[in-house]
Amino acid sequence: MTSDLLLALWLYALVSSITPGPNNLMLLASGVNFGFWRTVPHILGITLGHSFMVFVIGIGLAGAFQRWPVLQTVLTVVSVAYLLWLAWKIAHATPPEPGEAGGKPLTPLQAAAFQWVNPKAWTMALGAITLYAPGTDLRSVLLVVVVFASTNLPSVSLWAGMGTALRRVLRDPRWLKPFNWTMALLLVATLWPVLRG
Repeated sequence: MTSDLLLALWLYALVSSITPGPNNLMLLASGVNFGFWRTVPHILGITLGHSFMVFVIGIGLAGAFQRWPVLQTVLTVVSVAYLLWLAWKIAHATPPEPGEAGGKPLTPLQAAAFQWVNPKAWTMALGAITLYAPGTDLRSVLLVVVVFASTNLPSVSLWAGMGTALRRVLRDPRWLKPFNWTMALLLVATLWPVLRG
């Protein structure tokens, strides 16, 4: 891969990883509701799960969607249902009272599994493989995976950090409830491109 193409891949990974989407909105809400350190497993699950997804798509899963288009429809229905459920959970999240465990952030496995029903993650992964590893040779696919993982981790951490910074202000239920509902509605809004297409 040429240095120009590598720079383009890095910019693609950065822009697609740092812009709002289901993962980042969920991390922002998790940072507010649980703090940064309790959100770290969620962060790691996103990065590892998405990297694995890029790898699997790169070594051949994209071809399955071309052969059996019904798989895309099934994935869309499952994705929409799961994102609506997550939006409901975010809207009704409450911070733990002092001395209580409260709710729980996503585990690494849950966050990794979420990538498979996240429309933005699919778009990012398919776009990266199509544009930067079109021959799907293993070396190109692994390079795309490494660039995405190294860009994704700090990008998604930033969203959890922003949520944590807002935590003091949003401890007050008068502010937290509208924030959580706003995050839930924004999460639902991320479905618009999927439902429109």
